[in-house]
Amino acid sequence: MSGHATAALSAGSLPELTFGRALGSWQPDVPALILIVLLGGLYGWGVLRVRRSGRTWSPGRAAAFALLGLGGLAVATMSSLAVYDHELFWPAAVQNVLLDLVTPLGLALGDPLRLAIEALPGEGAERVQRVMSGRVVRLLTFPLVSTALVLATELTVYFTPYFATALRVGWLHELMYLHLLVAGCLFVVPVLTREEALPAWCSHPVRAALVFLDGVIDAVPGLVVMTHGTLIAGAWYLHHAPSWSPDVAHDQQIGGGAMLSIAELVALPFLLAILVQWARAERVQAAALDRRLDRDLTPAAPRATGSGAAGSDDEAVRVRPWWETEQNEVAARIRRQRGED
Repeated sequence: MSGHATAALSAGSLPELTFGRALGSWQPDVPALILIVLLGGLYGWGVLRVRRSGRTWSPGRAAAFALLGLGGLAVATMSSLAVYDHELFWPAAVQNVLLDLVTPLGLALGDPLRLAIEALPGEGAERVQRVMSGRVVRLLTFPLVSTALVLATELTVYFTPYFATALRVGWLHELMYLHLLVAGCLFVVPVLTREEALPAWCSHPVRAALVFLDGVIDAVPGLVVMTHGTLIAGAWYLHHAPSWSPDVAHDQQIGGGAMLSIAELVALPFLLAILVQWARAERVQAAALDRRLDRDLTPAAPRATGSGAAGSDDEAVRVRPWWETEQNEVAARIRRQRGED
């Protein structure tokens, strides 16, 4: 936003925030627009590349990326939330939770990492995979590290001079937007992508547990903001609060409650997305196992007798099933099940 024009307005300069104004008040944010156009253009180009090669790309994934991801980014940075965030605390709080929870979820559901690998030529895809497997990216996207980064970002924004300074300095406000968005993406995108972006032990059950834990942790900033006795950026909001607004302390409680509510609402679709992926992976694994069983149980050719004639039916042999010869967990489980039967 070009300097956040609202920062220069005096207290009470904006009309009362009604439902109609909440829907109809918008202002441009040039850096956010550039980012939206860039991300949307790259994603659209990738989808076209995939389809021109004869493959398919889920319309649902594209819709989630565009509507929930890019749409969430536009709402956070250019809607009435951005118009009123310098006069009321709660729009700023909703902005921030949209940027570090809702928008990353939408972008991740679009699976841009997988799209990049499928759309780029061989060298480009290998370069993306090398970056994903690099030490720095692996460290930042390690589940416990990325969860801690999201929590630390939220607490830093509200309980250091970061937020109050960003209200006065336009470029720092834009940097805060980007900081929140990147911190959220570091956790959500690797968890939901179909690429192997996490350690091998992060199976779908583990991911579901991590998402549940993340939902609990994401509630912490909202609770702290709602119950915090000291005003956040209190000097700014006391000076700029419009006459029609609630008192600043109540405004902060509303903001904390909104943060808490949105965080808990986002946790449910996030967990459902993991469960859907888990069920799909189980179906694919079961289908592959069924095909292997069918192949391994095919009767072998009858053994020839000494006279060259085919043997009788009881001389036909079967190939030994793989679970009788291989030594691994799946084979052992099948042997135990067949022994119980």
